[in-house]
Amino acid sequence: MLFNLDYIRRYITNNQHKTVDEKGTEHIEYKPVPYRWAHGATESSMGDGILIYSIIHFMRAKVCVCLGSGGGFIPRIMTQARQDLHTTGILTGNDGMSWGDIGTTFVVDAANEVGGKVNWLEKDSFFREKFCPRIINDTTENAYYNFFVKEDIKIDYLHIDAGHSYEDVKKDFELYSKILSPNGIISLHDTDIRYAEKYIVTKDITDQNHHDKFAEGPSKFIQEIGNQWQRFDFFNEGIIKDKPSSTGLTLLRHA
Repeated sequence: MLFNLDYIRRYITNNQHKTVDEKGTEHIEYKPVPYRWAHGATESSMGDGILIYSIIHFMRAKVCVCLGSGGGFIPRIMTQARQDLHTTGILTGNDGMSWGDIGTTFVVDAANEVGGKVNWLEKDSFFREKFCPRIINDTTENAYYNFFVKEDIKIDYLHIDAGHSYEDVKKDFELYSKILSPNGIISLHDTDIRYAEKYIVTKDITDQNHHDKFAEGPSKFIQEIGNQWQRFDFFNEGIIKDKPSSTGLTLLRHA
């Protein structure tokens, strides 16, 4: 296959938990990355993450920002795409994942359990140790003014998945779209209202924090996007029954 399914299972769709038994033998347990199901991802499939990976890789995006993180599924794909650009020689120089020549993945999350919980607060968490994201533990609004604006950072790829009320989505878009690079791309998650209307708990869903209206804010907002933006909706709910599907991914770029 084109993709290494074992690598995807070990690093992208699961977290590794190491334990040592009474004989001193080390064992690795794999646990699903929280909220991977919302991206239509499974044990060895990245779901809508394959779109984000491909766009970052194709557009040579170096500065990637994820608003809202959950279990860190999208941030690890952002970092993997940048790392692979270096491996293939498209990006050169220092390959440090946090501040190297291949760019940075920023994660903005207040970790206040609004809309979901994070599981990477500990510095030795699998996500932080393996993918080395730049964590900004604050609200999206505070992070915008106190960090991104002050540091004059331009974003190549922005993923909006923080507060899910209409007001929160609109605010995050209006703020962060101001500092998008000329060829920058924005993705918004949970934009398929049909998914919320037909919400079914499957065996892959281990965290059920989403309520039945979680897509109303994002789906309402994207309907108001003006013609100064190109909009692409990727909805695969119901294409294959009883198979995981994304809760909706919408891509935007300047027209």
